[in-house]
Amino acid sequence: MRDLLARYPQLSKIENEIQASLNVIIDCYQNGGKILLCGNGGSAADCEHIVGELMKGFLSKRPINKEKRTLMKNNFPIEEELLDKLQDGLPAISLPSLVAINSAVCNDIDAGLIYAQQLVALGKSGDVLVAISTSGNSKNVIEAVKVAKALGIMVIGLTGNGGGKLKELSNVCICAPESETYKIQELHLPIYHYLCAAVEKHFFK
Repeated sequence: MRDLLARYPQLSKIENEIQASLNVIIDCYQNGGKILLCGNGGSAADCEHIVGELMKGFLSKRPINKEKRTLMKNNFPIEEELLDKLQDGLPAISLPSLVAINSAVCNDIDAGLIYAQQLVALGKSGDVLVAISTSGNSKNVIEAVKVAKALGIMVIGLTGNGGGKLKELSNVCICAPESETYKIQELHLPIYHYLCAAVEKHFFK
């Protein structure tokens, strides 16, 4: 955290929210949950970016641990070379990337429910939804948050100054201290990079 705040001192006012979000994510993974993410436009791209950092090595190589290697080898005569190349990962799903189901929901149900419908099928108590909206008011993100809360899923909001409806509904909301969309997004990047790095450090020392 010290390095993050040294590089982006304006984030010091939301240090507590960033730390609380980290704790929520660590608790989720320790209890066998997964991270689900949703957002629109640039925030949808951020969902993909975060999943990329969680599902394979980010700052660490993350070799598959001895216990998992043994389990995999006992189940199937898998080559050591393949096991050496693979990395351990933390389960995370970017809901914007599921194009077929999103288009089906838009056509058959309601475009505003693309993420809400996915949560009905994929979400369970103990998971965490990372909901990203620079305004804090994106309809499909807000509807997803409502479903998440109804399913007992913790919600981390990532938004801008003020927070909108997302701040009211989230368990923890990180409100980047900017008002213009691109400036909010510029602060979201170092925030979630910090979170991904800290989670990785916790589980893959």
